[in-house]
Amino acid sequence: MAKELTRDTYLSKNVGDFPAELTLCGRRYVKVDDLRYGTNPHQAASYYKPADTVSVIGDMEILKNGKSGLSQTNLEDISYALNIVKFFDTPACAVMKHVNPSGAAVGRPGESLLSVYLKARDADARAAFGSSIAFNREVDAETAREIMSTFVECVVAPGFAPGVLDIFNDGETYKLNRHIRIIRCGDLSRLPRFVGEAKPEHNTIKVLGDGALVIAQPLMTSLRSVADLVPAEAENKRCGHQVSAVAATEEQKRDLLFAWYVNLSVRSNGVVIVKDGQTLSVGTGEQDRVGAIEQAIAKFRQKYTGEGTLQNSVMSSDGFFPFEDGVETAAAAGVTAIIAPSGSLRDADVIKRANELGVALYHAPERIFSHH
Repeated sequence: MAKELTRDTYLSKNVGDFPAELTLCGRRYVKVDDLRYGTNPHQAASYYKPADTVSVIGDMEILKNGKSGLSQTNLEDISYALNIVKFFDTPACAVMKHVNPSGAAVGRPGESLLSVYLKARDADARAAFGSSIAFNREVDAETAREIMSTFVECVVAPGFAPGVLDIFNDGETYKLNRHIRIIRCGDLSRLPRFVGEAKPEHNTIKVLGDGALVIAQPLMTSLRSVADLVPAEAENKRCGHQVSAVAATEEQKRDLLFAWYVNLSVRSNGVVIVKDGQTLSVGTGEQDRVGAIEQAIAKFRQKYTGEGTLQNSVMSSDGFFPFEDGVETAAAAGVTAIIAPSGSLRDADVIKRANELGVALYHAPERIFSHH
């Protein structure tokens, strides 16, 4: 008889028969813990870390646990959120929900962590309910109090200021978040970021339906700074040689790079629309690229709670534009600068149309599908 799913099912561990150690692809792993559950409450799960290695995530310190610990979904959201904030030297925050960012933000000079968090959360405040939040900085008291004002599953950061844990443990004042999980991660600089930076310490492993494995290098990018942004250029018989003739502002270039880094952790097909260091909307997991753009625009109009508009915003696309309609749809909504990889037979047509629409178009050196 199937086990009845009740609230207790969600709050108690569904322990399976997982070994204390295992060897995979010639590497030894040790069990860190049995999880509350896997992707769903009826799925048992455990998580492991590479043996004899200091791991940014595998060695995370649980400073405050929920009623029954972490689930696989919590860990995956934590991982993808850290994969966003790892790129930035200034304060950054990613709010993760179902392995996609509902919002992310990066600070400008002098901007407080609280301001960065509010921009990340309020990009899609509705989706942020029950999210996992990652920071690349020590969390201060002001930010902690704001976090506790809405329902949050997990907060992960490299550190927490003195007194902050008292705020997170104050279940009487913040009853909604009595079971919030507070986690200190390791050194984010150990996570792989840039192609050619160093040999990654690990590969990614995807298990297929029959237990077969796909082993791949982790997703990294060649774009290290705005100096690496290259105006789009292509040629075909229909349009001849075309070069993007519209230049983005320096602020827009910074936003393009930010959008690209966020896009690395968005399920493909994915697009990210950004302005002033804040995601205005994220289009995720669509089967077609125009659909991802349309989804992002619709999300902004339905759910964004800030005062901004899409006018003069920028957009990242994780894959090339097969036709001109993607650029046309974005431009009609107010996007004036775009970054995307090349690779379409109609790249020259897309560049020509972007020039006609007054849109700055930059070609990235790689595709960044995240096909999770």
